[in-house]
Amino acid sequence: MARTSRSNRLDSRTARLKLAPRREPYWHSIEAGFAIGYRRIAGKGGTWAAKRYTPGKGRNIKGHGVADDYADADGVRVLSFAQAQAAAREWLADLSRAETGGVDLSKPYTVGNALDDYLSHYVTEGGRAAVAARRVVNNLIRPTMGDIPIAKLTFADVKRFRDGLAEIGRRFRTKKGTPYKPEKLRPNDAEQRRKRRATANRIFTFLRATLNLAYRNRKVASNAAWGALAPFGKVNVPRVRFLTDDEALRLANACMADMRALVTAALLTGCRYGELTKMRAADFDRDNGTLHIPESKSGKPRHVVLADEGRRFFEAATNGKAADALAFLRSDGRIWKDTDQIRPLKAACRAARISPAVSFHILRHTYASRLARAGVPMAVIAAQLGHADLRMTTRHYAHLSPGYVADTVRAAFGSMGLVAEGGNVASIADGRKAQQA
Repeated sequence: MARTSRSNRLDSRTARLKLAPRREPYWHSIEAGFAIGYRRIAGKGGTWAAKRYTPGKGRNIKGHGVADDYADADGVRVLSFAQAQAAAREWLADLSRAETGGVDLSKPYTVGNALDDYLSHYVTEGGRAAVAARRVVNNLIRPTMGDIPIAKLTFADVKRFRDGLAEIGRRFRTKKGTPYKPEKLRPNDAEQRRKRRATANRIFTFLRATLNLAYRNRKVASNAAWGALAPFGKVNVPRVRFLTDDEALRLANACMADMRALVTAALLTGCRYGELTKMRAADFDRDNGTLHIPESKSGKPRHVVLADEGRRFFEAATNGKAADALAFLRSDGRIWKDTDQIRPLKAACRAARISPAVSFHILRHTYASRLARAGVPMAVIAAQLGHADLRMTTRHYAHLSPGYVADTVRAAFGSMGLVAEGGNVASIADGRKAQQA
């Protein structure tokens, strides 16, 4: 509850009745831009009013009942100075709620409140990674920032949080249920530093999206604390790792049978782990040799064209299965869950002498990189992977495509007309070739 302000002129009826009657209230400031007033009326009891001043909008004044000059205060119609202040504060809170989308500014709106609202918004808007988003919120943002009222956030607070993320090594869990073990940071390891900053950028971007939503919903008056702070620069340089054909074969052969099926499917299609584990037998079109991915990360369906080897694999993988049966299950008949692939894949990497161990996503890179090195157009690779446009595909794989950059530049640049085609000048090399012929 807000502290009641004191005023020698307005506290008691005796002091108020000594004031000269006038139309303009006697104002007493409660806080910046907010005041309570007493209007003295000749021959009658006075009345209370409250005033809120907003730069650019001017004054807003509201009456709040009769002063207890001649009658005892009842808290409803006749108000004491303290009761008039309470009524004025309720009016101010109502104004604030109306202007800020219903938020009660008498209670601090914290970063934690904003995170809860953003997660709900994320799910409502069809966000595909709700589990991962909650993990980021609860493990990396809420413990540090959750209790801070957004209105009290400073630029230094947000920058300190962003910079601190880059100083936290990767977290590993050795056993289920045990605390995470942080990776040791190596001061002179530029690549490790780049990776940590790239991770910090992803987490900071999530926090910034949360705070921006709160600002758009008018639950905070300014975005100055975070609006001018940019992510770390020059840290998202693509460093695509992919397996050679020999490594891919060794890895598949080192896997247990159920994991080998998933690894093989990924290497032959470029599909994500989640897409493969949700795939039904009917998603394989035997006649056309394609896979139907009903819903990819972008939220859109796509068809993956299979090469002959992929076609043979999926014919065997779906043979005899009901149309709605999952194409891939664990050896004990259970479905593959979100992180079930991590441990088996690491074990297979050790057995196949692949170091450092690769994640399942590297299998997707291996597929795309193989197509790029074979000269497949970027648009075709993007369609196979389900990228929304060519930017991601080109950024990661264009440098692997023989002649892609050269062919693109030559086709787009054309001729400026500065040098005539043909001409009378022949190179020495051309002359030698003509003599040899």
